[in-house]
Amino acid sequence: QVQLVESGGGLVQAGGSLRLSCAASGRTFSGYVMGWFRQAPGKEREFVARINWSGSSTYYKDSVKGRFTISRDNAKNTVYLQMNSLKPEDTAIYYCTVARRWTDEPDYWGQGTQVTVSS
Repeated sequence: QVQLVESGGGLVQAGGSLRLSCAASGRTFSGYVMGWFRQAPGKEREFVARINWSGSSTYYKDSVKGRFTISRDNAKNTVYLQMNSLKPEDTAIYYCTVARRWTDEPDYWGQGTQVTVSS
């Protein structure tokens, strides 16, 4: 059974930083794309970032470019999201995802971790 377990969320002041981690288990993820989505209160879930298997390609939502960095450690089946210069509008539940291909909707979702940015 595939499991994605996120950690690293919390409360931070605007301008601060957080690093989210997501450990995947339950199958071989060779070649899979890993990523992050988020859902703010009263809003639809939205894409944040994704990274290919080798780490050579990344893609970000426009509003987080230059502030967020996605990376992965395949030996640990773990994906990270370094979030700097956080803004109150980044407040959301952040979900880790795994997809078979770059353009696919995610096949697997984590339970989510809360990120709250105070002004």
